[in-house]
Amino acid sequence: MCELFAYSSRVPARVRFAFREFARHGGPHAANPDGWGAAYYDGVDAHVLREAQPATSSAFAAVLQQHDFHSPLVIAHIRRASRGPVTLANTQPFSRELFGRRHLFAHNGDLPDIDRALPLAPAAHRPMGQTDSEHAFYALMQRLIALQAGGGLDDLKRRIDAIAGFATALRALGPANFLYTDGELLFAHAHRRLSHPQRTWVPGLHLLQREAASEHQVRSLGLHIQGHDDKAAPALLLASVPLTPEEWEPVAENTLLVLQQGRLLARVPT
Repeated sequence: MCELFAYSSRVPARVRFAFREFARHGGPHAANPDGWGAAYYDGVDAHVLREAQPATSSAFAAVLQQHDFHSPLVIAHIRRASRGPVTLANTQPFSRELFGRRHLFAHNGDLPDIDRALPLAPAAHRPMGQTDSEHAFYALMQRLIALQAGGGLDDLKRRIDAIAGFATALRALGPANFLYTDGELLFAHAHRRLSHPQRTWVPGLHLLQREAASEHQVRSLGLHIQGHDDKAAPALLLASVPLTPEEWEPVAENTLLVLQQGRLLARVPT
């Protein structure tokens, strides 16, 4: 199955998980060889970099490792194709503007029959590719547009309820681990994932919390995070598979996490 990664902090950091240990999961002989993508937020917009080839053999990924992106919010995805050909249009994270902000979505799982179960309105955003994940993203955006029309998008509880309901609807179709963000809040839903090559069900997401800025200087198993200043700044890391030898917490199945600037705002059983 595909793999996810996210980093959230108040202080911008240079995040170069960039395709060493994380990318090895996406090598041509590994489970996820069919593309990679990473997004670095800068205010309401984001640098979104994607490529429909294995990250470990990508010259572009090697250049990205050297580029000096500093960002408080980063998400990444390594793809194993289960629906749709290996093309750029089918490579995550997916990105669209909504309400004047860049919205991003990345999914790990398989959602058969999502087209029928969660149909898109004629006037809604239309997928450019063929994946169930992109369709899921636009189904979520429909719910957010409806919430905005009802005046509830600025109500955090109503927004959490809407996204939790969306997660429940996805789980009825198949494995539904996902990351969704508008650059301000990061929503992470943990379901379950099929491990490779054992083909057994394992936790869908793992969480690592850091409290002091000095602890953000990470060089382990290819993950390199360099804090931008020395001020106290908590950080949260999420990954499908732990990327360092530390004690990553397996997130309980059917749980929605809400993150903002390195803080965990809510942990919601769905």
